[in-house]
Amino acid sequence: MAATRRLSHSVAVITINHPPVNALSHSLRRSIAKEFGDASKDSSIEAIVLCGANGNFCAGADIKEFGSSTLDSVSLNNINDAVERCQKPVVAAIEGVALGGGLELALSCHYRVANVQARVGLPEVLIGILPAAGGTQRLPRLIGIPAALDMIVRGRHVPATEALQLGVVDEVVKANTIDAAIQLARKVLGEKYNHH
Repeated sequence: MAATRRLSHSVAVITINHPPVNALSHSLRRSIAKEFGDASKDSSIEAIVLCGANGNFCAGADIKEFGSSTLDSVSLNNINDAVERCQKPVVAAIEGVALGGGLELALSCHYRVANVQARVGLPEVLIGILPAAGGTQRLPRLIGIPAALDMIVRGRHVPATEALQLGVVDEVVKANTIDAAIQLARKVLGEKYNHH
């Protein structure tokens, strides 16, 4: 139950791994925060790709931890703020599902690539919880208030192709999502260097 990091040239690929659906348990959040922090500070790394193991990005909070009173030093809010503030391009590679906190994590990335089979959504409302890790701010900024409200209030799972039309994701791919995310990161880096 950890996030692991590997390098693809100058792109760090951080994989969220907590079978079966990569729920954001306390230890997993701590691990993501550490790997992300290290990659942000490493001068040999120019961009970061966040992805999930076992064909799923992340299904959100770990419901086993609901109502537990562990003092949370590594909240998803803190991770999302760090991701959003990162000086390096950060790309989410979304396979399977990005739901609840998983989508909020993806929304804090600068770009999102989704597999054509993927689904995204903020289904918390269906169990009486509001998205609490920035989703209610980042989603409307990205896709406008009416579309965001519809997603938040109905809590439905939005298929990748619709997410692309709405502007939730930047690209939908049929092939290897992680490779596509690395390519997008490199493209962004190329544009950055060409402008100087």
